[in-house]
Amino acid sequence: SVCSFPLEYCEFGSSLTRCKEWLKEDDPDLYDKYYSEEALQAKIGTLSLEAQTKLEKETKKKEAKAEAKADAALKKKLASQVTIKRIERTKRKHVTAIHGLEAFGIDLKKAAKQLAGRFATGASVSKNAQGLDEVVVQGDVSDEIYEMLEKGEGALKGVPIANVDIVEDKKKKGGE
Repeated sequence: SVCSFPLEYCEFGSSLTRCKEWLKEDDPDLYDKYYSEEALQAKIGTLSLEAQTKLEKETKKKEAKAEAKADAALKKKLASQVTIKRIERTKRKHVTAIHGLEAFGIDLKKAAKQLAGRFATGASVSKNAQGLDEVVVQGDVSDEIYEMLEKGEGALKGVPIANVDIVEDKKKKGGE
């Protein structure tokens, strides 16, 4: 079913209308068993008309809410930026920090492990100055990480490349 509930529990999900449409196409006999006039009459023979309308209204409200939530999540996902930041440390050493991956449902620990293996360096999940999680990889590997995101390798699947930025972060010398 659409809502992933067992059929007899679809009415408690947030996508009853879509479930009904799916069932009507997928298995008309079962649809009749649960949603034909007789089945509904048997079910609500005891339910007053008032309660029926109220129930329908509530269902519609629930569905709209669930849809809005899904839309909001999608919007947030599309608006989220993944930033690959190259940070200069001492002398000629760099680290590369990537943040914003969790918005696309990427497991940061898995991503760090994959990057560590790929570049044979240390990679870890840590909090940045703003208290947000980011993956920090030793070495300047920002271009390679960009390519990996572009190809959607392993744990880094599902990030639209238009949402990825590479930023350079120079360490300030002296009292600038």
